[in-house]
Amino acid sequence: MRFRPCIDIHNGKVKQIVGSSLKDEGGKAANNFVSDKNADSYARLYKERGLSGGHVIILNPRGSEHYEADLRQAQLALSEYEGGLQIGGGITDENAVDFLNMGASHVIVTSYVFRGGEIDFARLKKLTEAIGKERLVLDLSCKKRGGEYYIVTDRWQKFTDTALSEQTLDLLSRNCAEFLIHAADAEGKSNGIEEGAAKIAALSPIPCTYAGGISSFNDVDKLRDISGGRLDFTIGSALDIFGGGMSFEAAAEYVEEK
Repeated sequence: MRFRPCIDIHNGKVKQIVGSSLKDEGGKAANNFVSDKNADSYARLYKERGLSGGHVIILNPRGSEHYEADLRQAQLALSEYEGGLQIGGGITDENAVDFLNMGASHVIVTSYVFRGGEIDFARLKKLTEAIGKERLVLDLSCKKRGGEYYIVTDRWQKFTDTALSEQTLDLLSRNCAEFLIHAADAEGKSNGIEEGAAKIAALSPIPCTYAGGISSFNDVDKLRDISGGRLDFTIGSALDIFGGGMSFEAAAEYVEEK
């Protein structure tokens, strides 16, 4: 179990947002934190602390007026910490190699591999043929509906018909290296973890990172108890480097000590 840092980019800025507030139209989101630093500053910090496997997420869609500014920020981060960061946001089989060439260790994909609410195995095959499954992370971010967690796409705005379950994790694990699971309803709220989503994530047969709602080290301990130490974790808005109350240095040390 280890801490995986993050760099979320929206409207050309490093931010922490409330996940459920994100809207493509007009680049709208409720901001918890907007940094005056560029993304490479955070990448440098993570590199200095030896924290690999973190993720850079571009939160504006391709075609947005803000996408190019987001992309420039992402490039700054990837060039600063080559091989140390994963990247997600608008990844397809056609541009995945470009992001790896920018310095990403892996690409993170959700929306491209879901079409009509279902897993599109033809597209998934194209991705693995382009980059190899060992460099692919599938983001299975989820929201609760009718008592079950369903995978959501398009920056957490659209429900798929695919439930997050042990069977889904087992099926998709054959086609990727890792999973990233945002509990989207909890994302950016620092009100505690979604234990139900974490329990499902803990069933993953491959490395899996949980994100969403962590507000204290008690939440990290809950994740450890739920997963038997198998789940990695991301902390965003709650960290002091993003305006929160949790010490970034303590997060890094927590992993080193335990």
